[in-house]
Amino acid sequence: MAGAADAVSRVAPAAGDVRIGGLMTARASSSPHREVARRILTAEADAVRSVIDRLDESFDKAVELLAGCKGMVVIAGLGKSGFIGQKMSATLASIGTPSHFVHPTEAVHGDLGRIREHDVMILLSYGGETEEVLALAALVRQDGVPVIAITGRPDSHLASISDIHLNLGDITEACSHNLAPTASTTATLALGDALALAVSEHKAFSAEDYKKRHPGGQLGRQMLTLAEIMRFKAGENLPLLRDDLTVAQMLEQAAAVERRAGAVMLVDAAGTLSGIFTDADLRRLLVQRGPAVLELSMDSVMTHNPRRLRDTQHVRDAVQLVREVRVDEIPVVDDRNRPVGLVDVQDLVSLKLIRSD
Repeated sequence: MAGAADAVSRVAPAAGDVRIGGLMTARASSSPHREVARRILTAEADAVRSVIDRLDESFDKAVELLAGCKGMVVIAGLGKSGFIGQKMSATLASIGTPSHFVHPTEAVHGDLGRIREHDVMILLSYGGETEEVLALAALVRQDGVPVIAITGRPDSHLASISDIHLNLGDITEACSHNLAPTASTTATLALGDALALAVSEHKAFSAEDYKKRHPGGQLGRQMLTLAEIMRFKAGENLPLLRDDLTVAQMLEQAAAVERRAGAVMLVDAAGTLSGIFTDADLRRLLVQRGPAVLELSMDSVMTHNPRRLRDTQHVRDAVQLVREVRVDEIPVVDDRNRPVGLVDVQDLVSLKLIRSD
């Protein structure tokens, strides 16, 4: 028996071991790679938190200026700041503030034509001394274009010549040499998001406005209304039956509808939704009670007061409901709680918003 135990100990993985392919390798209790990741993420999170404490009236002025912009919000930055600027511009444009990015070097070789007098310029340079960005600032200011600068140096040249300066403060990079732009770019990106969303809320940008700008992909599909995607509609291919019918009467009336859904919705005398009864409910009852179930009233076997959604709600609300309560059919009602249709889980699968498994 001792030999067998030894064999098991040689094969069975110890706690913390990891299988890589067919090999079992011991995992150190403290991974140096994860320690590096924790240090970096902590440094970047600290950088973002530090910006919160530096928000002042300059941020308010920037929001007001951007919200009132009659032209485009033009963003420029060089190197890593340029990539952050491109993301900031894309975010602004997607939530109601027209924007584009201009490369500072290309600007002095013809792209100044992209900047007009009614525009607002946002310039990014953590140190505030990037020559190409400073040159662009001087040129647009000559044309009367207001400049918002985002830097980490309030005493920098760029800060001094801007109309509004947003101060990131002194940030230690997550890089072990304090060189690679990491924490500073993360803080800039977060401040840019805060700025864009504050402008969006100031302009009362709505979910419907968002939908118009995101017609494609998952975002666009999630913003469709339930009325737009329902396959089963009351009065067409979805029977609405009285809740005082027997199960047999319900089946007879439901059979008259072609391409019937996997459920029927029950209404009371006033025509408002009172319950739902699914094919799965019927199968379960037949197993439990046999043919006698046909004589039961729908009111006694249906699911009373089912979870429902309004026809004006969005597909994302249906996705959330399916994930929360694991329902396959969702009644859709109007503002008077009268059924107008039904969303089947397969409708959401076909939109590739949930998986069939």
